[in-house]
Amino acid sequence: MYQSTRSNYTVSDTEAVLMGIAPDGGLFADPALIPGNGVPSFHAESCMGLPYTEMAGKIMSALLPGFSGFMAEITAVYPKKFSSDKITPLTKVGSNYALELYHGPTSAFKDVALSVLPLFITKAKEASGISETISILTATSGDTGKAALEGFHDVDGTDITVFFPDGGVSAMQKAQMVTQEGKNVRVCAVRGNFDDCQCGVKEAFAAAGKQGSENAKRLSSANSINIGRLVPQVVYYFSAYSQLIDCGEIRYGTPVDFAVPTGNFGDILAGYIALQLGLPIGRLICAANSNNVLADFISTGVYDRRRPFLKTVSPSMDILVSSNLERLLFYASEGDTELVSSLMAELNTKGIYTLTGKPLENIQKLFSTGSCSEEETAETIRDLWKNYGWLSDTHTAVAFNVLEKYKNSAAYTGNPCVVLSTASPFKFPAAVLSAIEGGADSASASLDDFALADKLSGQTGIPVPANLAGLKSKPVLHTDVIDPSELIRYVFS
Repeated sequence: MYQSTRSNYTVSDTEAVLMGIAPDGGLFADPALIPGNGVPSFHAESCMGLPYTEMAGKIMSALLPGFSGFMAEITAVYPKKFSSDKITPLTKVGSNYALELYHGPTSAFKDVALSVLPLFITKAKEASGISETISILTATSGDTGKAALEGFHDVDGTDITVFFPDGGVSAMQKAQMVTQEGKNVRVCAVRGNFDDCQCGVKEAFAAAGKQGSENAKRLSSANSINIGRLVPQVVYYFSAYSQLIDCGEIRYGTPVDFAVPTGNFGDILAGYIALQLGLPIGRLICAANSNNVLADFISTGVYDRRRPFLKTVSPSMDILVSSNLERLLFYASEGDTELVSSLMAELNTKGIYTLTGKPLENIQKLFSTGSCSEEETAETIRDLWKNYGWLSDTHTAVAFNVLEKYKNSAAYTGNPCVVLSTASPFKFPAAVLSAIEGGADSASASLDDFALADKLSGQTGIPVPANLAGLKSKPVLHTDVIDPSELIRYVFS
């Protein structure tokens, strides 16, 4: 059973995946994950040592039992789509570890979930006897868009529309989306930021139920507001822990801290769910870039989006309204939907809310936080390459930087630390190349992203991922650009 974060509205897990978002605007959450409730008959230790596909099947069946009969078929896609046999391999980087989540078809962590979400959608349709087309709406800050397009293009019974902020993604991320082939895909830039895209998508969901029969659509989402997108991300926390056991770093039961570059809060919330399933996680370290609304919230309980929106070299984290935080509020308040609903209303109308008392204490018991400037991001990329020969993208560098600040604080208790490395550095070649060169290079300034990626490869000896290198020969197929006010009309056109 899944429940809206804003009311007592409940649905089955298959319905939650199909709907994406609750009719009241809330997100679907599993009440069993409220601390103290517990997921029945799940033993985290039994997942250790399993191949990734078996581990994924076991964990996802516990969280989405309505799909358990199809899980072997669903998880079988991983070896076909990922270049590493471990799917998400763990690499030692100095005294820490990096969990490399970018070995899938679009070179970003979103592939782990979006490789299987289309199967969740189609299996849920079959189980529910639905024959009409499911329209997938997705707002992206960079990586979700291409991963969703890659997963859903030409999937029977679905169509997909992706909205991205015009000028708010890297050139390589944009190229991945606007060259996407498929008879059922649309890609559209929005003159605004990611929050404008995400807000428009949520408004489209609200409008869908009000449309006349001639315009009505059955909508779902590929964003992590969809529980089917979020659940697969839980698995790689278990995979990281299992690999730490395999390499002799820990024994089962040793707490491990995870540092996560965070924008929309889905990736780190997956770690929270892993903890509720019994995985021995010590601290979850929420790493923010200069758009540090989450870091401020975890530190003070005040969520205030009324601040300048900054475009950074880590664009997938350039977010001021983090949707998945709503699920954490539900869990931390022990399912107090009235509280969550009131806080979300305050955020919508006033742009600010304050969390106090036990819910805030529950969050601060588990989460540490910090932010990283643009200069620190570049320094971290350079240091990781110079000292360890490991090439980081901009988002992962934010997490490494914040992790080091955490390890130098009184909160650190000596646990082994894993950084979730969320994207290939070749998706952000200008920033990464500038960082390892020590600053701006006049010769590089005139190069496009493809030439910069080639130069970065030449300097590091690391090949450009084939899926990125091949983009330069693909034609641009999607050129639509709209204002935020036009988004709903675009969806239903």
